Amino acid sequence: MSSAIELTDGASAGPSFGRRFDRFIVPVAILIGWEAFARAGFLPPALLPAPSAVLHALADWMFGIDETTQSYSGHWLHDALSSAWRVGFGFAIAAASAILLGTAIGWWRTAETTLEPTLQMLRPIPPVSWIPLAIIWFGIADKPAIFLVFLGAFFPILMNTIHGVKGVDRNLIRAGAMMGATERQTLLHIVLPAALPSIFAGLRIAVGSAWMLTVTAEMVAVKSGLGYVLWDSYYFLRYDIVLAAMISIGVLGFVCDLAIKRLMNAVLHWQKATTVAGRQG
Repeated sequence: MSSAIELTDGASAGPSFGRRFDRFIVPVAILIGWEAFARAGFLPPALLPAPSAVLHALADWMFGIDETTQSYSGHWLHDALSSAWRVGFGFAIAAASAILLGTAIGWWRTAETTLEPTLQMLRPIPPVSWIPLAIIWFGIADKPAIFLVFLGAFFPILMNTIHGVKGVDRNLIRAGAMMGATERQTLLHIVLPAALPSIFAGLRIAVGSAWMLTVTAEMVAVKSGLGYVLWDSYYFLRYDIVLAAMISIGVLGFVCDLAIKRLMNAVLHWQKATTVAGRQG
């Protein structure tokens, strides 16, 4: 009897054509069902646009084909880049600071006792609750959005980094000490590489949070970006543009996660031979 999960000793082959096709079954089924439900007339088309109408609005927003999206026609790239820049900048600051602090808290007891209680008290505060203060501190511009993205991305990376550092096998550290490694060498060449799987898990969670927070910030604190278009279209009852903005955010978030996943697979290639991640197909 064959096992449900087949493991290989070396590098795994890429997914077969059938596996690639399988990924599209659920999205296509959802689109077909949505189109059929919308065309059945259970709800007015203005309240529930069909996927074909949403795709038409998205195409005009992207390429300006017939100006049905009015002032947004042909401006998708500018809006997407505005949001992506805020996500990228806030995420980069969060990743650098959270990995640094998480490593310090996980490795040094003094850092754990002095820093962690304060950070743990700040962590339960929802990032959206910082919006009034962010607007007061930074005004209506990019800075409050970047600040909220930072808050949304910081804590997932911090917690996963702490968990990764604390979970390093002590036998590895003992082996390094027996080889004469200094504390700095132990931290850089043993602890951090061993903690990378947890750090990458935090980065993947954080990039999703970053996209959610930048859209929230653009709704209230910025006058550009996908979140602003989404909220502004809601006021004018253009739900086709609202849904087009939601699709854009989902696709860009998926692309960011995919980029981190590809980087993780390249950096952690040594895991493929020993973990479920390296299973064939």
